[in-house]
Amino acid sequence: MLKWALIFLVISVITGFLGFSGISAATAGIAKILFYLALIIFLIFLILALFAGSAVV
Repeated sequence: MLKWALIFLVISVITGFLGFSGISAATAGIAKILFYLALIIFLIFLILALFAGSAVV
């Protein structure tokens, strides 16, 4: 998921450089959503791993 966020970020930078501001803003928004979604999933798995680790001990 972070890979796709990075791809959309690169597309956003390139289209912004070429002057396509509408496409640039849209792809930047998609990249931001994917990044935050990946961050939330990471935190959920981190919390689950901490609880599972303490349950084993």
